[in-house]
Amino acid sequence: MPKIIPIQDLRDTTKISEMCNASDEPIFVTKNGYGNLVIMSISVYEQKLARADMNAKVMEGKAQADSGDLVEGKAALTELRMKHTK
Repeated sequence: MPKIIPIQDLRDTTKISEMCNASDEPIFVTKNGYGNLVIMSISVYEQKLARADMNAKVMEGKAQADSGDLVEGKAALTELRMKHTK
């Protein structure tokens, strides 16, 4: 379950840092009862970025396959070998 804290709790930076590093989820910060900020540890942020990047690459590959923009397996391997053996 996500943690939700009021903005005044941000004054205790040590506690906030500990909460962020102890959780695999972002922490939602409210101001006057409404969502205002989201904070998270660097490791959670990097995981989310990596997942978003992977999803974008999968969708790009799917779009290429759907459009028929495919390369034969042997041709792709030959091209890679030539590119990386220079």
